Amino acid sequence: MPTPNRWFIAAAAVVMQMALGAVYAWSVFRAPLTSAYGWTISEVTFAFTIAIFVLGFAAFAGGEWMRRVGPRRVALAAGLLYGLGVFLTSLSADRLWVLYGAYGLLAGTGLGLGYIVPVATLVKWFPDRRGTLTGIAVGGFGAGALITAPIATRLISQVGTMPTFAILGAVYFVAVTGGALFMRNPPAGYVPPGWTPTASQQQQRASRPFTLREAVGCWQWYGLWALLFLNVTAGIAIISQAAPMAQEMTGVSAVSAAGIVGIMSIANGLGRFLWASLSDVIGRRQVFLLMFPLQAVVFVLFPTVGSAPAFTIMACVILLCYGGGFGTMPAFVADYFGAEHVGSIYGLMLTAWGCAGVFGPMLIATLREANGRYNEALVVIAAVMLVATAIPMLVGAPLPPQARSAPVAGGVGA
Repeated sequence: MPTPNRWFIAAAAVVMQMALGAVYAWSVFRAPLTSAYGWTISEVTFAFTIAIFVLGFAAFAGGEWMRRVGPRRVALAAGLLYGLGVFLTSLSADRLWVLYGAYGLLAGTGLGLGYIVPVATLVKWFPDRRGTLTGIAVGGFGAGALITAPIATRLISQVGTMPTFAILGAVYFVAVTGGALFMRNPPAGYVPPGWTPTASQQQQRASRPFTLREAVGCWQWYGLWALLFLNVTAGIAIISQAAPMAQEMTGVSAVSAAGIVGIMSIANGLGRFLWASLSDVIGRRQVFLLMFPLQAVVFVLFPTVGSAPAFTIMACVILLCYGGGFGTMPAFVADYFGAEHVGSIYGLMLTAWGCAGVFGPMLIATLREANGRYNEALVVIAAVMLVATAIPMLVGAPLPPQARSAPVAGGVGA
């Protein structure tokens, strides 16, 4: 069988991720659902929280499943579950448990299965530019809300909230399963035409890749988990409160605040590509060494803003870094543990996303309620970012599995 054009696979990955990233447009449903069915803001938001939490654990399951059956079957299952979950959400009128089950559990499972497939597949097809290509793919996830939010808003006004879920569910099913048909692993020993690995890259390719068990036996895996958790905590805290924060801190209208949220989604998508591309040049650790202190400075300055432009700039810097963590981390994991089992290794690491998706919004909301303003919460997050800077300084590459298991000279068995 001839080797397919890897750029077609990359394009299909972006389409899949854009459909999956529509989950970030959930906020456009908040007001229609609360006004139509009397649900509280917290009750409606909890559906999104469930979906993000489930995503992290489903990504791990998807990574393990990929290892046995390949990426296409997992991606097809993701399209079915995600599309069906959103479609069945159209039956949740006056039934909150259906909303949680369909959108939170079913669609969230599809999200996790689908998210890991393009990431784990592209790091194998693009060993020459891992950061750039995974950044492009997950950049599609970040940009999904930018396309979906205005479309969903218009559909809600024209056909109603519940029919909108049905329409979007069908569209998501077609987009994800269509992209899934292109997903496949490269041939064993694949090297891109015309690419000659550097000495360090060749050494890494020659080393036996880590299995999942070996990877989680390294403290470096937990260091990378912590990097992702802390970076997501900061960004998703802002995402969860962006519109009311903008109104409270700058006095803008709800319409203007929604516009700021849209600009932030662009920054989220761009950050995934820009930081990941930079990581191909300066290294993955150096990217986090730049992002954490940068966010610490921005969070410290955030309480001083009084204008919409200043708020937008600072929020976009944070969202650039938020996206940058997702864009850089898959390549980081592949660099340290090899690409062969990256689906399960990085899939398990995405539980950090699920945990931060609960912790970040709860942290900022709790501190806002306790203090009556956002200032204290922003300073606390700044301190967390400053402390987090120490982690990439400490997390060096683990020893290859064969070196870690080799007997020590002069010891038992020598």
